[in-house]
This record gives sequence, C-alpha cells and structure tokens, in this order.
Amino acid sequence: MLEQRKLYLLALLYAFVIGFSFLFTKLALDFADPIDTLAYRFTLSFVAIVIPVLAGWIKLDLSFRKWLRLLPIGLVYPTLFFGFQAFGLAHATSSVGGILSASSPIFTLIMASLVLKERTTWIQKLSVLCSVGGVVYIIAMGGASAQGTSALGIFMLLLSALLMSLYGVLARYLRDGYTAIQMSYVMMLIGCVSFNAMSVAKHTLNGTMPSLFEPLTHPHFIISIVYIGLMSSLVSSFLSNYVLSKLEATRMSVFVNLGNLISIVAGVIFLNEKLSYYHIVGAVLIIGGVLGVNYRKRTKIKYVMEVKTG
Repeated sequence: MLEQRKLYLLALLYAFVIGFSFLFTKLALDFADPIDTLAYRFTLSFVAIVIPVLAGWIKLDLSFRKWLRLLPIGLVYPTLFFGFQAFGLAHATSSVGGILSASSPIFTLIMASLVLKERTTWIQKLSVLCSVGGVVYIIAMGGASAQGTSALGIFMLLLSALLMSLYGVLARYLRDGYTAIQMSYVMMLIGCVSFNAMSVAKHTLNGTMPSLFEPLTHPHFIISIVYIGLMSSLVSSFLSNYVLSKLEATRMSVFVNLGNLISIVAGVIFLNEKLSYYHIVGAVLIIGGVLGVNYRKRTKIKYVMEVKTG
C-alpha cells in the first residue's frame, strides 16, 4: 500500500512538472522558434544526465544490443513526438492542438489493451473519456477556433498524440529489461542529437547561424530553458519511466491531462489569466477521470489485504 501511495505521489509530481512546463515554454518561445528551443532544451537535459554518468556516479551498463533496443523509444519520444507537435502547431491553432493532445489517454487505453493486454473496467474506460472531456470542454468554452487549421496540421497533431501513447506503451513494455535512468539517458541523447541537427541545418540553409545564440542574451530565456530542460525533460522523463515500470500505461496516461489542468491554474496565478466557471467544471471532470481510472486497483489491493489478514 505504501508503494502504491509513493507511485501516485510521483505521478502527481509528474503532472505538476509538465503543467508548469507550458508556462515556461511559452516564455521561451518569445525569444526563439520551436526547433531552437527544443535544441537548447535537450542539450541541457543531456548535459545534466551525462555528467554523473561520465563521473561514474551513475552506471548505465548498456551493451550495444541494449542500446539498439532502446532506440525506438528515444525516436518516438521526444524526437518524433515534439517534431510532429511543433510542425503540427504551425498548421493549426493552439486550441485544436490542445484538444488533440488531450485525446492521448484514449489511444493509450487502446494500445495498452492490444499490446500489453492490460484489462480495464467500464468505469475506467468512462473515466478516461471523462478526463479527456474535461480538457476539451475547457478549451472549447475558452473560445477554441479551428480557423487557420489545415488537414495537414490535424494529421500531424494526431500523430503526436499517438506517439505520446506509444511512448507510454513502450516504456511499460521495456520495464523488465531497463531502468528508468537507462531509458531517460537514451531519450535525452537522441533528443539532443536530433534537434541540434535540425536547428543547425535550418540556420545553415537560411544563413542565420549567429541568431542561434542570440536567445542566450536574455535572462528570461535562460531561466525558461533551465526549467524545461532540467524539469520538463529530464526529471519528467525519469518520473514517467519509473512510474510506468510499476503502474499500467492507461492509469498513468490520465496524469497528462491533469498536467493540462495545472497549466491552466499556473496561467491564472502567474500570468493573470481569467478563471471562469467552465475551468472549474472541466477541473472536476479531469480530477474525476484520474480518480476513476485508478479506482479499481485500490479496491483490489484492499480486498487482497483483507483476505491475507482474515
């Protein structure tokens, strides 16, 4: 029971970390475009994890064969996920992007059922829909608009949502052969190499290489990158990989939508954004969905403990 509580606390911490990441990412994008921001983000993430590895404080113990097995998860998340998300948002509104991103737990439920053979009750299925509905409701009531959204943008954003779900399933699938540190290391490495290659190629083709370093002259950009690089990328990936090694992918997926709720609260508190009644209604739906998805396991554990002590 204590282990379960620890997992839920870590999942809740994960939701808080990614919730605040929207705030800091928004600030960083005032000084750099999405590709450059991602390049800085994952460079810092990789440097932060490679230092203790080189110093010998962390032992990776990864053979070449193990490296190859981890390549898919590193390509899926962060590289392809953030790549499709960034280019998708270039052809769609942020509100449409938020709605499609919120659908990720539905895809996770389906893929986890097919690949991992995870079983869910009707209460859990309805709770996933409840969580997704809460996010969609908030965005729709906030004046969501599809104007300026193309079919290409929708397709790319749907792919990013699918990739987020696929990451959760892969992390869960690989839980017995790898540690959270090993998976996080490979993910940060691939993200660093991929986005730096994209950024350098873009600036080289456009002849704008000096502008790559211009954002570093702004303290607000540096503060934002430190948060999203260390917390949103490195810490969140470790938390997610660890929790997924212990908790079903479907149950973990709804904490992403809880992160969306936390981002709204952060906007209200720190950016003076308006809090409306529909935020509260959506919050109830999201929190209800998270509790509903995780209800079955707690009941089962309680029953098992009663049998053992009876």
